[in-house]
Amino acid sequence: MSVKKTIFTGAGVALVTPVNADLSVNYDKLRELVDWQIVNGTDAVIACGTTGEASTLTDEEHVKVIAETVKAVKGRVPVIAGTGSNDTAYALELSLEAQKAGADALLLVTPYYNKTSQTGLIKHFIYLADRVDLPVILYNVPSRTGMDIKPETYAKLAGHPNIVAVKEANGKISEAAQTALLCGDNLDLYVGNDDQITAFMALGAKGVISVLSNVIPRQTHEMAAKLLAGDTAGSRALQLRYLKLINSLFIDTNPIPVKAAMNLMGFDVGGCRMPLCEMSGGDLATLESAMKEAGIL
Repeated sequence: MSVKKTIFTGAGVALVTPVNADLSVNYDKLRELVDWQIVNGTDAVIACGTTGEASTLTDEEHVKVIAETVKAVKGRVPVIAGTGSNDTAYALELSLEAQKAGADALLLVTPYYNKTSQTGLIKHFIYLADRVDLPVILYNVPSRTGMDIKPETYAKLAGHPNIVAVKEANGKISEAAQTALLCGDNLDLYVGNDDQITAFMALGAKGVISVLSNVIPRQTHEMAAKLLAGDTAGSRALQLRYLKLINSLFIDTNPIPVKAAMNLMGFDVGGCRMPLCEMSGGDLATLESAMKEAGIL
């Protein structure tokens, strides 16, 4: 079997989808954010993920956000498109549209709500990977989906040439170690939780798909880059320095706090579509305090 190509190393931003006052997508602001991210060292841009509010985008908006992100990036870093669904057929439709739009890779979340078995997960992901020409990153986030991909399931999926990586957000370091043991170089691991970047990368993760990068892209890149360069102490120092900020970015449902933080920074990315709503005053004060302590306000 040929060696699979790593999509990126370092820190990829799970980019917010900016909106206008009427909650329509603000494509001009999206292009501005993409440029700011790349200038500040982001290693990949993830469009239409959880942080990008994919679940409340129309099909037309979903595809256009991916296409506009690709245009704005101009080949400078990989663009990874979130196209997962709990409906396998619909996930394929979105994935093929993202492929046409010029995405470099796909991020496919596990089926949510209806869920499935581990056998069903294997069938679902292989069905999709068989029918696309792009590399696939699996996305495991049990807190949102009620599904957890087991290390043994990863080992079976890693045999597929198009399934190249996983964004692991189950928070279980011991399971990540088992996945690394079973899959070796056949499946790249990306951290899905910003509070575990150094820990997961010490086990061999290639980087992070990050919410934190929306507000401090350069420092998040450095946190990952230092670990990759063998500077564990340097990476750990950054992880701990920004831990309070990271925790405050998850004080409410993502992406409510990160959009609030970006608005405080002057990015004017707008609010969230319902059912997500604005933060309470106390939470906002906690977030603002953490941002000041981190030196970004």
